[in-house]
Amino acid sequence: MTDRAGVGPVRVGLVGVGVIAGTHLAVLAERQDVELDFTADPRSVEPVVFRGATPPHYGSLAEALDVHRPDLVVLATPTETHAELAALALTRSKARILVEKPLVHDLASLAGLRDPDGGAGARERLFTAHHFAFSPEVDWASELLAGHPEWGPVTAITSAFYDPYVLRGPEAFATYVSSWTDSGVNQLSMLTRFVDLTGPASARQSDGGASAWCTVGFRSRGEAGTARLRSSWLTGSSSKESSLVLGRSGVEIWIDHTAMTGFAAREGELLAAFGNDGRTARKVAHYRPLYASLLSGRPDAVLGFDAAATITAIHLGSPGAR
Repeated sequence: MTDRAGVGPVRVGLVGVGVIAGTHLAVLAERQDVELDFTADPRSVEPVVFRGATPPHYGSLAEALDVHRPDLVVLATPTETHAELAALALTRSKARILVEKPLVHDLASLAGLRDPDGGAGARERLFTAHHFAFSPEVDWASELLAGHPEWGPVTAITSAFYDPYVLRGPEAFATYVSSWTDSGVNQLSMLTRFVDLTGPASARQSDGGASAWCTVGFRSRGEAGTARLRSSWLTGSSSKESSLVLGRSGVEIWIDHTAMTGFAAREGELLAAFGNDGRTARKVAHYRPLYASLLSGRPDAVLGFDAAATITAIHLGSPGAR
């Protein structure tokens, strides 16, 4: 947010009271500069208790905006509803809007959000929760690279995200659409911490959408490279890892996103390592710094509309990626 010193807490409206909303609520409840103004969900849901109180609940965002003037609207709803709800919040309020990733489900919706009423200000007010870009191990690796320019450019990246959603059957597709829809945007937003994405090279979905393979072009310190991205639900447990190769220096950085750990090595030499205390849930560890950035005077660029437009164009623009 802009500097709100002396004007009271940030009033937040939460739209969508599902699984991911629990993480938002947990992190927001930690912040004394925030109050939950209202919740909204068209479904019949249990009342949300926030710091011991139950805020007003509405069946739609439109109803809530008839009554409330939030500073921030959080959209934690199914992807296909994002564009319509974001446009509504842009035109019916002056709030900033944080949309769960991915921002939209098709490229036409992205174009429609650029300027929904000729002056709603998507570029200034619309943000996307690219939470993987804020994970501790990604932050560590990004700072490590920035601190060692002598290692040269990143020349190749391999990232594999596995989730055990095969166990959920049709429910997985109803909730997450496909492995590429769900994990691809996480992988792409994570990559923006290390390289400049230039566009998709190829993409292929398999297993009825439960698996995907995509290659993405990037530039690092003036040199071109390729990232190989694998995602799949065909597993019994979660596993998410990425490897960054700096070919000129022989340095390789391994990141375990599931354990939130990492290390850098060159041949037989360990150059750096990162761990955590094991006390913080993974998504909470992502959303704490995300909200710290969003509610500051200068939100990180990875949250902004331009970053979401680039990621969405690659995420949805690859042949076979949808």
